[in-house]
Amino acid sequence: MTFAAIVKAHLQQYAHASGRARAYAEQALALMGERDSPPHPNNFTVWYSYSAGEHPDLKKVLDILMASDEEFTEARSAAVFSKFCASPLESVPLHLIADKVETELATAVSLLQQACQDAASYGASLEAAEGQAAGIRHADDLIRLLSGILTQSRAIARQSRDVEGQLRRSWAEVGHLKEELAGARREAMTDALTGLANRKMFDFVLREAAMEAMETGEPLALLLLDIDHFKLFNDTYGHNVGDHVLKLLASVLRDTCKGQDTPARYGGEEFAVVLPRTEAADAGKLAESIRQRVAGKTVIHRKTGEQLGRVHVLIGVAGFAFRAPLRQLVERADRALYKAKRTGRNRVVTELRSEQKQVAFGA
Repeated sequence: MTFAAIVKAHLQQYAHASGRARAYAEQALALMGERDSPPHPNNFTVWYSYSAGEHPDLKKVLDILMASDEEFTEARSAAVFSKFCASPLESVPLHLIADKVETELATAVSLLQQACQDAASYGASLEAAEGQAAGIRHADDLIRLLSGILTQSRAIARQSRDVEGQLRRSWAEVGHLKEELAGARREAMTDALTGLANRKMFDFVLREAAMEAMETGEPLALLLLDIDHFKLFNDTYGHNVGDHVLKLLASVLRDTCKGQDTPARYGGEEFAVVLPRTEAADAGKLAESIRQRVAGKTVIHRKTGEQLGRVHVLIGVAGFAFRAPLRQLVERADRALYKAKRTGRNRVVTELRSEQKQVAFGA
Protein backbone atom coordinates (compact mmCIF):
# COMPACT_ATOMS: atom_id res chain seq x y z
CA MET A 1 0.00 0.00 0.00
CA THR A 2 1.36 3.45 -0.92
CA PHE A 3 1.68 6.16 1.71
CA ALA A 4 -1.07 8.13 -0.06
CA ALA A 5 -3.38 5.13 0.32
CA ILE A 6 -2.43 4.84 3.98
CA VAL A 7 -3.27 8.53 4.50
CA LYS A 8 -6.63 8.12 2.74
CA ALA A 9 -7.55 5.11 4.88
CA HIS A 10 -6.30 6.85 8.00
CA LEU A 11 -8.53 9.90 7.49
CA GLN A 12 -11.59 7.68 7.79
CA GLN A 13 -10.82 7.31 11.50
CA TYR A 14 -11.53 10.99 12.22
CA ALA A 15 -14.87 12.71 12.80
CA HIS A 16 -14.08 15.62 10.44
CA ALA A 17 -15.85 16.80 7.35
CA SER A 18 -13.94 15.68 4.25
CA GLY A 19 -12.80 19.19 3.28
CA ARG A 20 -11.48 19.98 6.75
CA ALA A 21 -9.85 16.55 7.01
CA ARG A 22 -8.09 17.09 3.68
CA ALA A 23 -6.78 20.47 4.85
CA TYR A 24 -5.47 18.94 8.08
CA ALA A 25 -3.86 16.11 6.12
CA GLU A 26 -2.15 18.50 3.70
CA GLN A 27 -0.83 20.58 6.59
CA ALA A 28 0.38 17.44 8.36
CA LEU A 29 2.25 16.25 5.25
CA ALA A 30 3.80 19.70 4.80
CA LEU A 31 4.99 19.76 8.41
CA MET A 32 6.42 16.25 8.04
CA GLY A 33 8.27 17.31 4.89
CA GLU A 34 9.72 20.44 6.55
CA ARG A 35 11.13 18.34 9.39
CA ASP A 36 12.20 15.30 7.33
CA SER A 37 9.80 13.15 9.30
CA PRO A 38 9.62 9.70 7.63
CA PRO A 39 6.31 8.99 5.81
CA HIS A 40 5.13 6.54 8.43
CA PRO A 41 1.45 6.18 9.48
CA ASN A 42 2.30 6.83 13.14
CA ASN A 43 4.14 10.05 12.26
CA PHE A 44 1.21 11.12 10.10
CA THR A 45 -1.13 10.51 13.05
CA VAL A 46 1.00 12.78 15.25
CA TRP A 47 1.12 15.65 12.78
CA TYR A 48 -2.51 15.28 11.74
CA SER A 49 -3.53 15.54 15.41
CA TYR A 50 -1.28 18.58 15.76
CA SER A 51 -2.85 20.24 12.70
CA ALA A 52 -6.39 19.47 13.89
CA GLY A 53 -5.61 20.94 17.32
CA GLU A 54 -7.46 18.20 19.18
CA HIS A 55 -4.66 17.41 21.63
CA PRO A 56 -3.51 20.57 23.45
CA ASP A 57 -0.79 18.66 25.33
CA LEU A 58 0.52 17.19 22.07
CA LYS A 59 0.55 20.64 20.44
CA LYS A 60 2.42 22.11 23.41
CA VAL A 61 5.12 19.43 23.23
CA LEU A 62 5.59 19.76 19.46
CA ASP A 63 5.66 23.56 19.65
CA ILE A 64 8.42 23.37 22.27
CA LEU A 65 10.42 20.88 20.19
CA MET A 66 10.05 23.02 17.05
CA ALA A 67 10.95 26.24 18.92
CA SER A 68 14.10 24.50 20.18
CA ASP A 69 14.87 23.36 16.62
CA GLU A 70 14.97 19.75 17.82
CA GLU A 71 15.39 17.00 15.25
CA PHE A 72 12.42 14.67 14.90
CA THR A 73 14.34 11.42 14.99
CA GLU A 74 12.61 8.07 14.77
CA ALA A 75 13.01 7.59 18.52
CA ARG A 76 11.58 11.01 19.37
CA SER A 77 8.67 10.62 16.94
CA ALA A 78 7.90 7.16 18.32
CA ALA A 79 7.93 8.53 21.87
CA VAL A 80 5.48 11.33 20.97
CA PHE A 81 3.17 8.88 19.21
CA SER A 82 3.27 6.45 22.13
CA LYS A 83 2.49 9.17 24.68
CA PHE A 84 -0.33 10.95 22.88
CA CYS A 85 -1.73 8.88 20.01
CA ALA A 86 -1.23 5.16 20.57
CA SER A 87 -3.91 2.88 21.93
CA PRO A 88 -3.26 2.33 25.66
CA LEU A 89 -3.00 -1.38 24.95
CA GLU A 90 -0.01 -0.87 22.64
CA SER A 91 2.22 -0.38 25.68
CA VAL A 92 1.44 -3.89 26.94
CA PRO A 93 4.53 -6.14 26.44
CA LEU A 94 2.67 -8.72 24.36
CA HIS A 95 5.83 -9.95 22.62
CA LEU A 96 7.45 -10.91 25.93
CA ILE A 97 4.39 -12.80 27.10
CA ALA A 98 3.99 -14.45 23.70
CA ASP A 99 7.61 -15.62 23.84
CA LYS A 100 7.02 -17.23 27.24
CA VAL A 101 3.85 -18.96 26.06
CA GLU A 102 5.65 -20.22 22.96
CA THR A 103 8.44 -21.65 25.14
CA GLU A 104 5.95 -23.48 27.36
CA LEU A 105 4.08 -24.87 24.35
CA ALA A 106 7.32 -26.00 22.72
CA THR A 107 8.32 -27.85 25.90
CA ALA A 108 4.91 -29.53 26.16
CA VAL A 109 4.92 -30.55 22.48
CA SER A 110 8.44 -31.97 22.80
CA LEU A 111 7.41 -34.05 25.82
CA LEU A 112 4.31 -35.36 24.09
CA GLN A 113 6.28 -36.28 20.96
CA GLN A 114 8.83 -38.20 23.05
CA ALA A 115 6.02 -39.89 24.96
CA CYS A 116 4.39 -40.97 21.68
CA GLN A 117 7.68 -42.39 20.40
CA ASP A 118 8.25 -44.30 23.64
CA ALA A 119 4.67 -45.58 23.61
CA ALA A 120 5.16 -46.84 20.04
CA SER A 121 8.39 -48.54 21.07
CA TYR A 122 6.62 -50.10 24.06
CA GLY A 123 3.86 -51.40 21.80
CA ALA A 124 6.40 -52.95 19.46
CA SER A 125 8.13 -54.61 22.45
CA LEU A 126 4.82 -56.11 23.60
CA GLU A 127 4.16 -57.51 20.13
CA ALA A 128 7.66 -59.02 20.09
CA ALA A 129 7.15 -60.47 23.57
CA GLU A 130 3.91 -62.07 22.44
CA GLY A 131 5.80 -63.87 19.67
CA GLN A 132 8.54 -64.94 22.05
CA ALA A 133 6.06 -66.25 24.62
CA ALA A 134 4.72 -68.79 22.09
CA GLY A 135 8.11 -70.52 21.91
CA ILE A 136 9.00 -70.54 25.62
CA ARG A 137 9.49 -74.00 27.14
CA HIS A 138 11.16 -73.21 30.46
CA ALA A 139 9.96 -71.22 33.50
CA ASP A 140 13.22 -69.22 33.70
CA ASP A 141 12.76 -67.92 30.16
CA LEU A 142 9.17 -66.88 30.95
CA ILE A 143 10.31 -65.09 34.10
CA ARG A 144 12.97 -63.16 32.16
CA LEU A 145 10.40 -62.19 29.52
CA LEU A 146 7.88 -61.03 32.09
CA SER A 147 10.60 -59.17 34.00
CA GLY A 148 11.54 -57.26 30.86
CA ILE A 149 7.90 -56.36 30.17
CA LEU A 150 7.45 -55.20 33.79
CA THR A 151 10.57 -53.00 33.60
CA GLN A 152 9.32 -51.37 30.42
CA SER A 153 5.84 -50.92 31.90
CA ARG A 154 7.28 -49.17 34.95
CA ALA A 155 9.38 -46.90 32.74
CA ILE A 156 6.33 -45.96 30.68
CA ALA A 157 4.28 -45.31 33.83
CA ARG A 158 7.08 -43.12 35.26
CA GLN A 159 7.35 -41.21 32.02
CA SER A 160 3.58 -40.69 31.92
CA ARG A 161 3.72 -39.20 35.43
CA ASP A 162 6.61 -36.94 34.39
CA VAL A 163 4.74 -35.77 31.29
CA GLU A 164 1.58 -35.17 33.30
CA GLY A 165 3.54 -33.18 35.89
CA GLN A 166 5.25 -31.05 33.25
CA LEU A 167 1.97 -30.40 31.45
CA ARG A 168 0.41 -29.31 34.74
CA ARG A 169 3.34 -26.95 35.34
CA SER A 170 3.08 -25.58 31.80
CA TRP A 171 -0.67 -25.08 32.20
CA ALA A 172 -0.10 -23.26 35.49
CA GLU A 173 2.56 -21.07 33.86
CA VAL A 174 0.23 -20.21 30.98
CA GLY A 175 -2.45 -19.29 33.53
CA HIS A 176 0.08 -17.07 35.32
CA LEU A 177 0.98 -15.41 32.02
CA LYS A 178 -2.70 -14.76 31.32
CA GLU A 179 -2.98 -13.03 34.70
CA GLU A 180 0.21 -11.09 33.97
CA LEU A 181 -1.23 -9.95 30.64
CA ALA A 182 -4.52 -8.93 32.25
CA GLY A 183 -2.61 -6.97 34.88
CA ALA A 184 -0.50 -5.22 32.24
CA ARG A 185 -3.64 -4.32 30.31
CA ARG A 186 -5.26 -2.89 33.44
CA GLU A 187 -2.13 -0.92 34.31
CA ALA A 188 -1.94 0.54 30.81
CA MET A 189 -5.54 1.73 30.99
CA THR A 190 -5.91 2.68 34.65
CA ASP A 191 -5.10 5.69 36.80
CA ALA A 192 -3.04 4.35 39.70
CA LEU A 193 -4.63 6.49 42.43
CA THR A 194 -8.34 6.27 41.61
CA GLY A 195 -8.60 3.03 39.66
CA LEU A 196 -10.55 4.78 36.90
CA ALA A 197 -9.53 4.94 33.25
CA ASN A 198 -6.48 7.17 32.79
CA ARG A 199 -6.20 10.13 30.41
CA LYS A 200 -4.76 8.05 27.60
CA MET A 201 -7.60 5.56 27.88
CA PHE A 202 -10.11 8.43 27.98
CA ASP A 203 -8.76 9.85 24.71
CA PHE A 204 -8.92 6.40 23.12
CA VAL A 205 -12.47 5.67 24.32
CA LEU A 206 -13.73 9.11 23.25
CA ARG A 207 -12.34 8.68 19.74
CA GLU A 208 -13.87 5.20 19.47
CA ALA A 209 -17.23 6.46 20.79
CA ALA A 210 -17.22 9.34 18.30
CA MET A 211 -16.54 6.95 15.42
CA GLU A 212 -19.39 4.72 16.55
CA ALA A 213 -21.71 7.72 16.83
CA MET A 214 -20.79 8.80 13.29
CA GLU A 215 -21.44 5.30 11.95
CA THR A 216 -24.71 4.60 13.78
CA GLY A 217 -26.20 8.06 14.21
CA GLU A 218 -26.57 7.41 17.93
CA PRO A 219 -25.98 10.34 20.32
CA LEU A 220 -22.86 10.78 22.43
CA ALA A 221 -22.40 12.95 25.49
CA LEU A 222 -19.47 14.03 27.63
CA LEU A 223 -19.20 15.12 31.26
CA LEU A 224 -16.25 17.12 32.56
CA LEU A 225 -16.03 17.37 36.36
CA ASP A 226 -13.91 19.50 38.65
CA ILE A 227 -13.73 19.34 42.46
CA ASP A 228 -14.72 22.71 43.88
CA HIS A 229 -11.88 24.54 45.70
CA PHE A 230 -9.77 21.37 45.65
CA LYS A 231 -6.46 23.24 45.95
CA LEU A 232 -7.62 24.95 49.15
CA PHE A 233 -8.77 21.57 50.53
CA ASN A 234 -5.47 19.95 49.53
CA ASP A 235 -3.29 22.75 50.93
CA THR A 236 -5.23 22.96 54.19
CA TYR A 237 -5.39 19.28 55.10
CA GLY A 238 -2.51 17.76 53.13
CA HIS A 239 -2.08 15.54 50.09
CA ASN A 240 -3.27 12.38 51.85
CA VAL A 241 -6.66 13.98 52.49
CA GLY A 242 -6.63 15.37 48.95
CA ASP A 243 -6.04 11.87 47.59
CA HIS A 244 -8.92 10.62 49.76
CA VAL A 245 -11.21 13.22 48.17
CA LEU A 246 -10.16 12.13 44.68
CA LYS A 247 -10.87 8.52 45.58
CA LEU A 248 -14.26 9.51 47.00
CA LEU A 249 -15.31 11.12 43.72
CA ALA A 250 -13.95 8.12 41.78
CA SER A 251 -16.06 5.81 43.95
CA VAL A 252 -19.20 7.84 43.23
CA LEU A 253 -18.48 7.75 39.50
CA ARG A 254 -17.98 3.98 39.56
CA ASP A 255 -21.26 3.48 41.42
CA THR A 256 -23.21 5.88 39.19
CA CYS A 257 -21.82 5.17 35.72
CA LYS A 258 -22.69 1.69 34.51
CA GLY A 259 -22.40 -0.48 31.42
CA GLN A 260 -21.05 1.32 28.37
CA ASP A 261 -20.21 4.54 30.27
CA THR A 262 -16.52 5.23 30.92
CA PRO A 263 -15.51 7.42 33.88
CA ALA A 264 -11.89 8.60 33.77
CA ARG A 265 -9.43 10.78 35.58
CA TYR A 266 -8.87 13.60 33.12
CA GLY A 267 -5.99 15.21 35.02
CA GLY A 268 -5.32 16.51 38.53
CA GLU A 269 -8.68 17.06 40.21
CA GLU A 270 -10.55 16.94 36.89
CA PHE A 271 -12.56 13.90 35.84
CA ALA A 272 -14.57 12.98 32.75
CA VAL A 273 -17.27 10.54 31.75
CA VAL A 274 -17.84 9.35 28.17
CA LEU A 275 -21.52 8.50 27.65
CA PRO A 276 -22.22 6.64 24.38
CA ARG A 277 -25.82 6.48 23.12
CA THR A 278 -26.80 9.25 25.53
CA GLU A 279 -28.50 12.55 24.75
CA ALA A 280 -27.11 15.69 26.38
CA ALA A 281 -30.31 16.20 28.38
CA ASP A 282 -30.09 12.69 29.88
CA ALA A 283 -26.39 13.20 30.53
CA GLY A 284 -27.32 16.35 32.44
CA LYS A 285 -29.66 14.35 34.67
CA LEU A 286 -26.91 11.82 35.37
CA ALA A 287 -24.51 14.66 36.15
CA GLU A 288 -26.99 16.13 38.66
CA SER A 289 -27.30 12.72 40.31
CA ILE A 290 -23.50 12.57 40.61
CA ARG A 291 -23.38 16.10 42.05
CA GLN A 292 -25.99 15.29 44.68
CA ARG A 293 -24.31 12.03 45.70
CA VAL A 294 -20.95 13.73 46.12
CA ALA A 295 -22.47 16.63 48.07
CA GLY A 296 -24.10 14.13 50.41
CA LYS A 297 -20.77 12.74 51.59
CA THR A 298 -18.67 14.09 54.46
CA VAL A 299 -14.88 13.86 54.38
CA ILE A 300 -13.52 12.46 57.65
CA HIS A 301 -9.86 12.50 58.66
CA ARG A 302 -8.95 8.85 59.04
CA LYS A 303 -6.42 9.36 61.84
CA THR A 304 -8.25 11.91 63.98
CA GLY A 305 -11.85 11.21 63.05
CA GLU A 306 -12.35 14.96 62.48
CA GLN A 307 -15.08 15.94 60.04
CA LEU A 308 -13.45 18.08 57.36
CA GLY A 309 -16.58 19.12 55.53
CA ARG A 310 -18.37 18.17 52.35
CA VAL A 311 -17.04 17.93 48.82
CA HIS A 312 -18.73 19.78 45.98
CA VAL A 313 -18.23 19.27 42.27
CA LEU A 314 -18.79 21.33 39.16
CA ILE A 315 -19.91 19.48 36.05
CA GLY A 316 -20.05 20.63 32.44
CA VAL A 317 -22.11 18.60 29.99
CA ALA A 318 -22.16 18.66 26.19
CA GLY A 319 -23.45 16.48 23.37
CA PHE A 320 -21.46 15.44 20.31
CA ALA A 321 -22.28 17.48 17.21
CA PHE A 322 -21.98 15.53 13.97
CA ARG A 323 -19.74 17.04 11.29
CA ALA A 324 -17.90 19.07 13.96
CA PRO A 325 -14.34 18.29 15.13
CA LEU A 326 -14.24 16.08 18.18
CA ARG A 327 -12.21 18.69 20.06
CA GLN A 328 -15.26 20.97 20.00
CA LEU A 329 -17.14 18.48 22.16
CA VAL A 330 -14.43 18.75 24.81
CA GLU A 331 -14.28 22.53 24.42
CA ARG A 332 -18.06 22.92 24.85
CA ALA A 333 -18.11 20.67 27.91
CA ASP A 334 -15.20 22.70 29.28
CA ARG A 335 -17.04 25.99 28.65
CA ALA A 336 -20.08 24.61 30.47
CA LEU A 337 -17.82 23.60 33.35
CA TYR A 338 -16.36 27.08 33.66
CA LYS A 339 -19.81 28.62 33.47
CA ALA A 340 -20.70 26.45 36.47
CA LYS A 341 -17.70 28.00 38.28
CA ARG A 342 -18.74 31.52 37.40
CA THR A 343 -22.39 31.12 38.35
CA GLY A 344 -22.30 29.78 41.87
CA ARG A 345 -20.26 26.55 41.90
CA ASN A 346 -21.59 23.19 43.18
CA ARG A 347 -23.70 22.92 40.07
CA VAL A 348 -24.21 21.29 36.68
CA VAL A 349 -24.39 23.23 33.43
CA THR A 350 -25.62 21.36 30.36
CA GLU A 351 -25.31 22.71 26.86
CA LEU A 352 -28.31 21.75 24.75
CA ARG A 353 -27.20 22.74 21.27
CA SER A 354 -30.48 21.79 19.61
CA GLU A 355 -32.26 24.38 21.74
CA GLN A 356 -29.36 26.86 21.68
CA LYS A 357 -29.40 27.24 25.43
CA GLN A 358 -27.78 26.00 28.61
CA VAL A 359 -29.55 24.34 31.54
CA ALA A 360 -28.16 24.64 35.05
CA PHE A 361 -28.80 22.56 38.16
CA GLY A 362 -27.40 22.83 41.62
CA ALA A 363 -27.13 24.87 44.74
